[in-house]
Amino acid sequence: MKKRVAIIGAGPAGLMAAEVLSQDGYEIHVYEQKPSAARKFLMAGKTGLNISHAEPIEQFIQRYDQAEWLAPWVKKWDAHWIQQWMKGLGIESYIGSSGRVFPVEMKAAPLLRAWLKRLVENGVIFHYRHQCLNLNGATLSIKNLLIQEIIEQSFDAIIMACGAVSWSQLGSDGAWQQWLAAHDIEAFQASNAGVEHAWSKFMQPVFGQPLKRVEAWVEGQTKTMGDIVISHYGLESGLIYKQGRALRQQQKNGQAMQLYLDLIPEQSMEQLAKKLQPSKKQSLSNVWRKAGLDAAKANLLRELVAKHLWNDPLALARQIKHLPIALTGFRPIEEAISCAGGVKRDVLSEQLQLKSNPHVFCCGEMLDWDAPTGGYLLTACFATGRAAGEGVHTYLAAQK
Repeated sequence: MKKRVAIIGAGPAGLMAAEVLSQDGYEIHVYEQKPSAARKFLMAGKTGLNISHAEPIEQFIQRYDQAEWLAPWVKKWDAHWIQQWMKGLGIESYIGSSGRVFPVEMKAAPLLRAWLKRLVENGVIFHYRHQCLNLNGATLSIKNLLIQEIIEQSFDAIIMACGAVSWSQLGSDGAWQQWLAAHDIEAFQASNAGVEHAWSKFMQPVFGQPLKRVEAWVEGQTKTMGDIVISHYGLESGLIYKQGRALRQQQKNGQAMQLYLDLIPEQSMEQLAKKLQPSKKQSLSNVWRKAGLDAAKANLLRELVAKHLWNDPLALARQIKHLPIALTGFRPIEEAISCAGGVKRDVLSEQLQLKSNPHVFCCGEMLDWDAPTGGYLLTACFATGRAAGEGVHTYLAAQK
């Protein structure tokens, strides 16, 4: 008889694990509590599916907080491999000017349809609206949400690809945490999320407006350039996400969260000071505008810089080049694009097998790793999914 494998979760990691095992003659059952597969993947692709990044692999690896752990898998199934894999599904891709990899159609749906079709043709059995309630050894308690029936099913191996806890409405609700010991899991934290600062009413006119071409950094960390959106709760953008790891470290160390901005990085402090000289013929707003401060940047300065410095060119230039913003925290984890934290490395084997339960393997966002947006999240989900699939194959082959 064929050996039976259960995969909990039909997201990118779970589907990659299914793909690996579907080529080895196993009976594969994928359980998904939602009515369809990969809902977060589809949501991510609504504005253009950034599936990986073509930067040099050594630089790519360093985007992860667990670079050493993920390196062997991400190097094996890198951006080039992903592009070739997509091509095998009939999906052409291209590398954008930023180095990001996109499908030509920019959408996730065509890729997902082709992928699911191939998996079904390879014999993978999908059970939608089936919620896994408990895990005991190699046995799952599964609830059929359509008929409200609970059944017990035993398998030769089980892959948990359950996701983390962000975007829980799309399926990743974190309920699986009760199946493991608390000390096996690093507490989840919001990642790739907006940061909070309590603005005064003065900032309301610029809510939703961008701070264009600014540099951002955390003390002691590398500066990065991009745009930041001023929101009613604080700041949001990919540039903010890149600082998330350092900001979380400040929290962990008991420090106040603080971000620094250079609002006009193209100009030196001396150049700015010269342009900011007060003029009897021009209003302060005009002087600032001509110096390169648009409405969003000007309002931010008025909000954060003491008024007696506004007419001091050199002091104001210093603030523009090194503007501190005290932050009170991250947006709720439910709003985060991804999460830091998850199943710890030391409770898993090198093949992502639980040391406490050799029937079970883990992969995807539920593992304790973190990365910024830009294709890194999906790449690691694909890679760890394939690694778990290979791990299951090795484990089951040894049982013969």
